[in-house]
Amino acid sequence: MATAAPEIDVQGLPDARPQSQWRIVMRRFLRHRLAVAGAVVVVLLCASALFAGILAPHDPTLLETKLRFKDPFSDMRFLLGTDELGRDTLSRLLYGGRVSLAVGLVAMVTTVVTGLVIGLVAGFYGRWVDDLLMRFVDTMLCFPQVFLLLVVAAFVPPTLLSISLIIGLTSWMEVARIVRAEILHLKEQDFVQAARALGASGARIMFRELLPNAIAPVLVAATLKVATAVLMESYISYLGYGIQPPLASWGNMLTNAQGYFDTVPFLAILPGAMITLTVMSFNFLGDGLRDALDPRLKMD
Repeated sequence: MATAAPEIDVQGLPDARPQSQWRIVMRRFLRHRLAVAGAVVVVLLCASALFAGILAPHDPTLLETKLRFKDPFSDMRFLLGTDELGRDTLSRLLYGGRVSLAVGLVAMVTTVVTGLVIGLVAGFYGRWVDDLLMRFVDTMLCFPQVFLLLVVAAFVPPTLLSISLIIGLTSWMEVARIVRAEILHLKEQDFVQAARALGASGARIMFRELLPNAIAPVLVAATLKVATAVLMESYISYLGYGIQPPLASWGNMLTNAQGYFDTVPFLAILPGAMITLTVMSFNFLGDGLRDALDPRLKMD
């Protein structure tokens, strides 16, 4: 007489079902508390910039000289006070965030696309193409980015698009080096050799085989480049070469506030705090993505 198979208690055993790469990355990312906090802040900043027209209580360019230098929370109509021209500080921070984040995102896209193309071509073709492009990268790296920004900005009309492109076109070199290093490693792998044996063209191998496998470090670099671009926009706006009034940005808000720092410090502290919060949040997000996308890193 056959006996029934004993029941096995599977409670407490690890789940043996295969997990998708996306779920593994998300689980690793969610363990990084600073990265999660950074991602939440980035979402809130982007939402506030996107809906600035709804959230802002006043027109950021409306002048009310009789209401100059109101302190924060002294008048509920002007929650964060007013500036030297009677403009609402909260409204200017919201609209300034829209400008600063737009510059950061456009500059990041410009940086990533330029660096991606140059690094991909240099790593794939190698030889004299690689030598020529990498010597160009080395030449660009010889000049400090701030110096390049100021020189170019001095000869280009300062608009939102021009400032974004200037920042992006002077900061792509690191991305190019990262992509080149990944392509040099990947192009020797078996799947690339198999594609060559099947007669795939160079363009197909680059964009269908190599690029998707090199995208992880590019995503990390992209988040960090947004933080860098926001900081650079604030720097050149503070020096008077960036976004020009009456359009508000956090950088030119600092410029306008520097003459009143001793008497009305909140005019400089508030945009400075927004710049710091934005840069830290994007850096934490980039750190979390780097840790989550690196399969060699063991996370507790």
